[in-house]
Amino acid sequence: MTITDKLHAHPLNRAVIVAGLGFFVDAFDLLLFNVLRIPSLKELGLSGDELTRSGEYLLSMQMLGMIVGGILSGIIGDRKGRVSVLFGSILLYSLANLANAWVKDVPTYAWIRFLSGVGLAGELGAGITLVSESMTVERRGYGTILVASLGACGAIAAGLAGDLLYWRTTYIIAGSAGLLLLLLRLTSLESGMFKQAQQKKVSRGSFRLLFSDRKRTLRYFAFVLVGVPIWYCVGMVINLSPELARTFGIDGVRPATCFILFQMGIAIGDLTSGIISQKIKSRKRVLVGFMALALAAVVLFFMTLHAGFGFNALVSSSLLMGFGCGYMSIFVTTAAEAFGTNLRVTVTATITNFMRGAITLLIPLRIWLENIFSLSLFQSLIVVGSVVFLLALYAASTFHETYGKRLDYVEE
Repeated sequence: MTITDKLHAHPLNRAVIVAGLGFFVDAFDLLLFNVLRIPSLKELGLSGDELTRSGEYLLSMQMLGMIVGGILSGIIGDRKGRVSVLFGSILLYSLANLANAWVKDVPTYAWIRFLSGVGLAGELGAGITLVSESMTVERRGYGTILVASLGACGAIAAGLAGDLLYWRTTYIIAGSAGLLLLLLRLTSLESGMFKQAQQKKVSRGSFRLLFSDRKRTLRYFAFVLVGVPIWYCVGMVINLSPELARTFGIDGVRPATCFILFQMGIAIGDLTSGIISQKIKSRKRVLVGFMALALAAVVLFFMTLHAGFGFNALVSSSLLMGFGCGYMSIFVTTAAEAFGTNLRVTVTATITNFMRGAITLLIPLRIWLENIFSLSLFQSLIVVGSVVFLLALYAASTFHETYGKRLDYVEE
């Protein structure tokens, strides 16, 4: 019996359940800071512009950790196995989130967010790779849809928990949930394709191999650019929605308000984009279409602010923005399909974390635009968003269709 004979056809298999629950907790922990930013920093004595600046600094530290963690988890995942990354990542970010509950100052908070980022970095890439390699060509799209949708539900849960509970209590819940998941994963199975690749004399988890071929390198960076708009939307536009709302005199927008609706939109969008992709048998067309929808929703969000349409219009555009950013499931599935087994976790882990880590460049760019050209927060976000979406749409246009592609191959 070959490896392909052993692949799952039903989407509700062990690999999907393990990866989906992992991404639920991962997204819960990752996006919790977006909701707890203001209440936690206020309790630490910050206010006004200092609140915004310190919040962006902490977010940048978390994303820097994810860049470092993405590289480490990618290499380990391709050399030692997908399951080893799932175990190590969840242990680190669970312990870090427990530590967040006892911070007393911003510098300590920042370094713990960095360690959280290192741990959180490996979950999505390794999970999606495990699911993709464990399912049949025709059905793997449904498996990755379920994983991405559970992740979006984790983000919604983070918004609700952060809005309803004391921030230190919420961090304790996040860390405890991760440790509980770790116990459930003790019987996780390794990907058959990875075991098959281990028997071949090929380089695994090698950045030298990733950048040794010009076409492969350009393909890799194109994927990074395509993912950045998602994190521009959630990490900048939605994260700063309370400040933007106050600037235009819109009352009642709390940190969790736009965030929860945005994540609900992503959950619906992940399901919708994934199902459409399976029905029309195309990844690329759905990805580009949803990205264009996300761009239109961002434009609507800014128009809503500028025109003073009020609270209801603002939160509605946040929901639509999330729906457009629901190309996440298609994005990570396409990334897994576009590279060989010996580089698959290296690629998916680093791409998903470099796109998140782009925030560490976008925030200084926004601040530089404000200082040099005397732009407002509103204006600088528009400029940054224009650059992000133009580059992403161009990069997506260079993609090859990957629907139905067999994954039992290696990069030479």
